[in-house]
Amino acid sequence: MKNILVATDFSNNAYCALFYVTKLLASEKCTFYMLNTYSELTIAPGKKLPILNIKKHLKELEAESKEKLTHTKHKIVLDNENPLHTFKTISQKGDLVNIIAQKIEELKIDLVTMGNKGLTEATDVFFGSNTIKVADNLKCPLLAIPGEMDFHPIKEIAFVTDLRKDCGQKTIDQLLYMASLSKASIRVVHVQEQHILNKTQEENRKKLEDGLKNVGHSFQWIKNFDDKAKVIDIFLEKLKVDLFAMVHEKRNLFEKLTREPVVKDLSMYSDIPFLILPSQE
Repeated sequence: MKNILVATDFSNNAYCALFYVTKLLASEKCTFYMLNTYSELTIAPGKKLPILNIKKHLKELEAESKEKLTHTKHKIVLDNENPLHTFKTISQKGDLVNIIAQKIEELKIDLVTMGNKGLTEATDVFFGSNTIKVADNLKCPLLAIPGEMDFHPIKEIAFVTDLRKDCGQKTIDQLLYMASLSKASIRVVHVQEQHILNKTQEENRKKLEDGLKNVGHSFQWIKNFDDKAKVIDIFLEKLKVDLFAMVHEKRNLFEKLTREPVVKDLSMYSDIPFLILPSQE
């Protein structure tokens, strides 16, 4: 049984993320936990934040959250029609990032799924905001779904790495599982910062190649430029991949990319689902 946590703000993108992950895991027995959070600072559409009577405001938000979760549950059950899937709802007051961390432990979550656009620009839950905050403390993979995209089976996965850190088998197993869902091939995309790999990078490359030996894979080298994110964006577009993945570690390529100001505007983060893998070492 897989336990999947799907964060929602009831936007179309959030529902598309939910629908996408049900199709991705169509052959797996899963429980999907749909999570919506609210706080004193949450503003309902078309309303203003009340200065007084905060308790009443929170009661209204709680009621609205539960009602919309119930509606979403009924809709996904009808749209999904998969006897292997069970849906549960969680409405909770508090900070989204902290609650996700709690629920991962409490419910033994295997995968967190989020959309990259909120109801308004101010509530976007992707780069520069909640998704990166969630990824910074993640103990399971995070799948970020862009826009209101249709699902199609994943056949090509790009795994972006600078090979500076060892991707051990536990980390790679998460990637291999995703590839196994539709027998996808994995393209390792290395951002080449030097003309040749140093000793550590070469050792990591060999370990990675060994870890991928039972799945179709290839290695792609791209030259380093100051704007790494843009270069990767262009390269992934040429590869026509269905998913791209990175390992989240401190002071690695992931952190460099997600701190670049240009990242929020890149098409690679608006066109292709992004799998963030926590280091399992």
